Amino acid sequence: MEMIMDFLKSDNYFIILFCLNIILLVGFFTLIIKFSKLNKKYKNFMQKIGNGKNIEEDLENYMYKSERIEKQNLEILNNIKNIENDLAKCIKKIGMVRYNAFRDTGSNLSFALALLDENNNGVVLNGIYSREMSNIYAKPVENGVSPYTVSDEEKEAIQKAVQSNEIYKIDKE
Repeated sequence: MEMIMDFLKSDNYFIILFCLNIILLVGFFTLIIKFSKLNKKYKNFMQKIGNGKNIEEDLENYMYKSERIEKQNLEILNNIKNIENDLAKCIKKIGMVRYNAFRDTGSNLSFALALLDENNNGVVLNGIYSREMSNIYAKPVENGVSPYTVSDEEKEAIQKAVQSNEIYKIDKE
């Protein structure tokens, strides 16, 4: 132990410590120079790949645009969901029955027309034609049934609309 203490007190210890510091300092500067050369080579390589442009910047721009597009896609999907919800409330089912309301008119000039949405809600219209006048009556329809008394022709029009599967086919009579 005493030998170690003598060595630490001697000038040899300081000389060895000084030499180690010089070696470490030279190694540090060598690493800095090699790093700067490598960094230059990296930048040149990236520019060659990008045909004169910096490919790193191009990748950053691409990532930024990709994130923007993802946000826009989410907005579009939300808008589509809203539109689909709104479309469920639009008239999608139609049922029509033409009939002769009075014997003296001569043809099927009266009609019952059911206009329903996806949930079979809507309205049934009944147009009654005679030689002296013409009237149209409207009754609400909820879940394929009207809360008001409906004629046989109105019932048939509602049934045709409910069973139409959104195909607008009007029977010719």
